[in-house]
Amino acid sequence: MKKTLKYLFSALLLLIVVLLFNTIRMSSKQVAPEPLEEVTIAQDIYQNLSKGLQYKTISYSEDAVPDSTAFFGFHRFLEETFPLVHQKMTLEKISTYSLLYTWPGSDPSKKPIILMSHQDVVPVDEPTLGDWEAGPFEGKITETEIIGRGTMDDKGTLIALLEAAEGLLEESFQPERTIFLAFGHDEEVGGPNGAAKIAEYLKAKGVHAAMTLDEGGFLAEDLVPGINTVAVVNLAEKGFASFKLIVETSGGHSSAPPKENTIGILAQAIVDLENNQRPYKLVKPIDYQFEYMGPELPFFQKVAFANPWLLKKPVLEALNAHTTTAPTIIDGGIKNNVIPTVAEATVNFRILPGETIASVQEHIKNTISDKIKVEPVGFLTNPSPVSSIDSDAYKILEKTIRSMFPNSVVVPGLLGGGTDSRYFYDISEDVYRFYPIRLNPNNRTRFHGIDEKISKANYKELVEFSYHLIKQFN
Repeated sequence: MKKTLKYLFSALLLLIVVLLFNTIRMSSKQVAPEPLEEVTIAQDIYQNLSKGLQYKTISYSEDAVPDSTAFFGFHRFLEETFPLVHQKMTLEKISTYSLLYTWPGSDPSKKPIILMSHQDVVPVDEPTLGDWEAGPFEGKITETEIIGRGTMDDKGTLIALLEAAEGLLEESFQPERTIFLAFGHDEEVGGPNGAAKIAEYLKAKGVHAAMTLDEGGFLAEDLVPGINTVAVVNLAEKGFASFKLIVETSGGHSSAPPKENTIGILAQAIVDLENNQRPYKLVKPIDYQFEYMGPELPFFQKVAFANPWLLKKPVLEALNAHTTTAPTIIDGGIKNNVIPTVAEATVNFRILPGETIASVQEHIKNTISDKIKVEPVGFLTNPSPVSSIDSDAYKILEKTIRSMFPNSVVVPGLLGGGTDSRYFYDISEDVYRFYPIRLNPNNRTRFHGIDEKISKANYKELVEFSYHLIKQFN
């Protein structure tokens, strides 16, 4: 017994030594900030954003026809508000409503960059209108905020980019490398006619960019215990796929239910899928989050991040590092005493890099009853490639963020949602997702939600960041 205890004690001591060694060895990967020049910001930036929010450029569905009055009105607003942009840049309209601005560079040997945003916004749920501080399309300006659909997603970024470009043109700034400003019109429904067509057009022209930058990263405030502000630069995004589960039976009268009820079979399938989630995995770029965030954490959290071989499970769960399963639509039955002949459910999956639409469909078939038909439905896309953290473009982006926000911790990450940038891998060496929208416990439900708004201070940061980023790349 003593010998056994001695071995156990030695093993425990060795484990502690290894854990501590890995923790102590973990060093900060944050680059040093550099001083940035002061930017002169126009006084009317808040009024300009307010006006832009008043155009109801809503995407309702993949099949819905865009509201030409709203989109063309928004285009006229941009022309009137940013005259130098429209004088000095070439504007091409793709698929009628998407906008592609080309700002020619002076050095054709330098690869261009593509800065993205999107014009469209999601609809507002009518029953929630009374919960808004102001009408979602009023663009109300308060003492500290601008309120309206699109402030956070994504007109705020679009108009901030144009504010920065207009300011640089007023200073007679000439970029060395060509800059494309790409603003799709249907991102909220997958971007098939907007961003996808812009990317096809640029590819046909032989464009190959050093970097594409889009929404999808943010400044996370008080969302990571132990770190005040994390600047999340997403290198990739999960895939997106929905599958319809269809149960067909002969139905019957509710007074004489069959052994297997149509709705019961479907309900069991949903339960089986929820109880058999895809596994959590430490894949790129999630491993970067361990490396970049770990050194900045308090000691005991740092131990977990420094030793993923032993302690990764709770961290991976916190990072949602798996292919998620979410039943979203269910339909079946026409009368309370009739067992339906057909019942259907739609289940949405956000697919982790390393898995595919096909592997998810195989997982569904292996998990549920073979009496159920499984059909893909709607927009589907595999996970995106993972961009580099060693490229010059990433280094410039990283340095700009740290210089503007020196108290932030820059962390590469994986986006659970989807963006238009997924279409730009064929024409860009790297694709990143980051603009400095401040996300915190008080406002994170406002994306696509009630009372969407942005603070004046944060909107000013968006303009300043766009200004500095353009200059840093030139």
